[in-house]
Amino acid sequence: MNIETLRKRIDKYDREIIGLLNKRAEAAVAIGKVKARAGRAYFDAGRQKMILDRLCKMNEGVFPNSGLRHVYTEIMSACLNLESQLTIGFLGPEATFSHVAAMELFGTSGECIPYKTVDDVFMACEKEWTHYGVVPIENSAGGVVHRTLDRFVDTNLIICGEITLSIHQVLMANCPLPEVKRVYSHAQAFLQCRSWLKENLPSVDLREVDSTSEGAKMAARYKHCAAIANEMAARLYDLKVLVRGVEDIKDNFTRFWVIGRSPAAATGDDKTSIMFSVKDRPGALYDLLKPFHDKKINLTKIESRPTKRRAWEYVFFVDLLGHVENKTISRVIHDVQDHCEFLKVMGSYPRNDRPR
Repeated sequence: MNIETLRKRIDKYDREIIGLLNKRAEAAVAIGKVKARAGRAYFDAGRQKMILDRLCKMNEGVFPNSGLRHVYTEIMSACLNLESQLTIGFLGPEATFSHVAAMELFGTSGECIPYKTVDDVFMACEKEWTHYGVVPIENSAGGVVHRTLDRFVDTNLIICGEITLSIHQVLMANCPLPEVKRVYSHAQAFLQCRSWLKENLPSVDLREVDSTSEGAKMAARYKHCAAIANEMAARLYDLKVLVRGVEDIKDNFTRFWVIGRSPAAATGDDKTSIMFSVKDRPGALYDLLKPFHDKKINLTKIESRPTKRRAWEYVFFVDLLGHVENKTISRVIHDVQDHCEFLKVMGSYPRNDRPR
């Protein structure tokens, strides 16, 4: 069979795909009207995860599941935004890893809006300027983002989803590597790439800026300048990628939370995050954690933060496997409240801690 015959076959398949996509979009718009009348949320991270997982199990052909996930994320994004235009706040500026995380989960059809600080992202959601927010919660090398945890003490927002990104830094410029005389980036990115810079660009001038994206913007503005950022920044500012993977630690991941008001449906592979403060008596923390052990509930993370109300008083943050709709988990959470000054469920959401 020659190329022309095969191309005609592809054209036929493309026409069929477009027809089916439009039928799917029409159904999505109808669903959106039903949701609007019922006052239901348009986006559900749990529902999205179940659809993507089901499609990958159904796929028995040569098309890779990784590609299938990307394609259907965009299809669902386009259909969802036909129902209602979604707005997503993220820790900006544009082309930061928070921006990448937002687009990985919500696709490119939603309106992503940058905010300067974690507090600003929370405030935008609280005041309903945006439907959702995307904020970093922890980095595998740098640890927990304390400001994100602290904001949950006094907000009514919940965690609706999570996404984990593999952090890869890229050297970009509008000149060849030997002509680079200055590199712009954020202080954290310079720390992550210190050994590579010392070995490959030992004599260049390193200039710290507020974000990696700002560094790319500066590199695009001046001659003989480069930046360390992610590839989205290179596309945004029309810079050439000189070297990929300039980070010293290759297994560097950042986990992000999606914050909002609408809870995620249970998928069977979920997490629940809770926060609590214990009563001031010997063995209080042990008594609180023991019911989780007795019911074999897996606690994947525990972190403490000062309450800032009284000296040596702490709030504990715990991630556990399972959804609060599960009877065992809801019963244990109810039982341990007797051992707490207060306890708050921050949200149940699809587990998504495998790096992308």
